[in-house]
Amino acid sequence: MEFQKERSICQMNICLNTQLSFPYKFAVKSASTGAGKYITMANSVRIAAAQMTSVNNLAVNFDTCSRLVKEAASAGAKLLCFPENFSFVGDLQGESLKIAEPLDGPIMKGYCSLARESNIWLSLGGFQEKGSDDAHLRNTHVLIDDNGNIRSTYSKMHLFDVDVPGGAVYKESSFTEAGKDIVVVDSPFGRLGVTVCYDLRFPELYQQLRFNHDAQVLLVPAAFTTVTGQAHWEILLRARAIETQCYVIAAAQAGKHNEKRESYGNTLIIDPWGTIVGRLPDRSSTGITVADIDFSLIDSVRAKMPVSKHRKPAEFWNRSV
Repeated sequence: MEFQKERSICQMNICLNTQLSFPYKFAVKSASTGAGKYITMANSVRIAAAQMTSVNNLAVNFDTCSRLVKEAASAGAKLLCFPENFSFVGDLQGESLKIAEPLDGPIMKGYCSLARESNIWLSLGGFQEKGSDDAHLRNTHVLIDDNGNIRSTYSKMHLFDVDVPGGAVYKESSFTEAGKDIVVVDSPFGRLGVTVCYDLRFPELYQQLRFNHDAQVLLVPAAFTTVTGQAHWEILLRARAIETQCYVIAAAQAGKHNEKRESYGNTLIIDPWGTIVGRLPDRSSTGITVADIDFSLIDSVRAKMPVSKHRKPAEFWNRSV
């Protein structure tokens, strides 16, 4: 949790828009429809990304998410991506630990029902999942399908232990267990690479998702600080899209959560050429932006600039000098 193309962009409350690789020593979790049957995709599919200002009230945040789900469904989106800490942002130290629940608890069951009732997939990252002891939680990105079933989960592996220049000092590892698995998920929106916030600063993870596990769309829910967001947010996201030739969907927390914490915002959807195809008119407002995932564009960009064929294998870099 890092706290604080030619396509037209419609400036409305809903914005509508039709290499080095060093292998991680982690397991990979891959989810399909089961029994080896993978989802058949149309040539393009509509998705949405949310922007919101979560507070320390589960009910208030759920109401906001419910409203945004209805907006996304009305706009024809089949997937809505929420930012990190969508369900809760605490005011006081230790509040997140107190409300942390297992994935079969009432909080997540409410969001599963919301997905089922609205017939839409939800990307929920990260959720305060109860950890292995009372002193730790997991920052978990949860994918729910349109039947209300949890399709896959990813626990954030890069924890935000940072002294922000001109800002606060953060120690996410003091209360969070780091994940160890790379996660890819087959869906109607392509093969999804699942990450959370501070992961964005580690390009080797995204290169693993693209070049070793065939991701087509990268999910980056986040809560960047205002300082780091202004300096690096858009640059990092566009770089990840360009170098992997993937769509990037980056749902962001925005605005002032409490007296001590503020997030940068600027939810973005970026295509494989690095073009921004979805952005809210106001980087601090609550709302959604909508765009189409165009699978033919992914294929075209990758065919015309075949970086996957030109990359050096790991053995090339590991050889003796």
